[in-house]
Amino acid sequence: MQIESLKMFCDLAETESFTKAAQINSVTQSAVSQQVSALERIFKSLLIERSKKKFRLTREGQVLYDYSKQIIQTYESLHSKLQELKDIISGTVRVATIYSIGLHDLPAYVKKFMVSYPTVHIHVEYRRANQVYEDVFSNVVDLGLVAYPVKDPKIEIIALRKDPLVLICHPQHPFAQLKSVKLKSLATQKVIGFEPDIPTRKALDKILKEHGVEARHVMEFDNIETVKRAVEIDAGISIVPHGTVAQEITKQTLVAVPIGDGDFYRPIAAIYKKNKVLSPAMKQLLTILKETA
Repeated sequence: MQIESLKMFCDLAETESFTKAAQINSVTQSAVSQQVSALERIFKSLLIERSKKKFRLTREGQVLYDYSKQIIQTYESLHSKLQELKDIISGTVRVATIYSIGLHDLPAYVKKFMVSYPTVHIHVEYRRANQVYEDVFSNVVDLGLVAYPVKDPKIEIIALRKDPLVLICHPQHPFAQLKSVKLKSLATQKVIGFEPDIPTRKALDKILKEHGVEARHVMEFDNIETVKRAVEIDAGISIVPHGTVAQEITKQTLVAVPIGDGDFYRPIAAIYKKNKVLSPAMKQLLTILKETA
């Protein structure tokens, strides 16, 4: 029996999925099943109730998970400490990020990180916000990058920075000539927005409601790129984080207009599972990500 077998079992218990456990450990589903069977033979106990439609550990399986988790955390702490003593920064950091952060914020930080630590491999996956949280909870990734972070007892939240929200419109739109725009002006406009379950959309809906504004959404999308393309063809206006439209402003395909009712921001944060042992590579990446906090 090896540490890898116990880790694989813990990943299976946390994800409740042979597919995800295999993905985390870069093996086949069959290999995960074989490891579970081997552990059952070693401990002479049934660890998973296979007759149930829903994944469930047996009483013995839960005990094995609890103790295995302690063993793995101790092992990872030891490995991390030895790396620090030897001043070694290497390995792989798995990151799940929402599209807007991954496309517009993350690249510059990854580039800087890779210059300093070329032996570290950063694996980035682009996901919807709810999927980022799921990946962090189930240990599929090491770090998650989200906007409007949601407090949860199972995760640690590291605030990174706040991105100002601005109104964007086509260069020929009447708003493009204004120094600022009041939110009440949106009531007469066609609005391009995010889908209702997107955190930024929820935050914007709350802001508009507080100012007594009912926006008329003519299009709703799940990512910032499609929102921008719709505004570029003058299908409507939108409110987005300023950092996501810097390139379009420079090219003059979009105009960003400050909101006159006050300063509104989109907070960005890194999240990771509580009690997770941070490798030296993860610590250094977080340090770089926090530089503009």
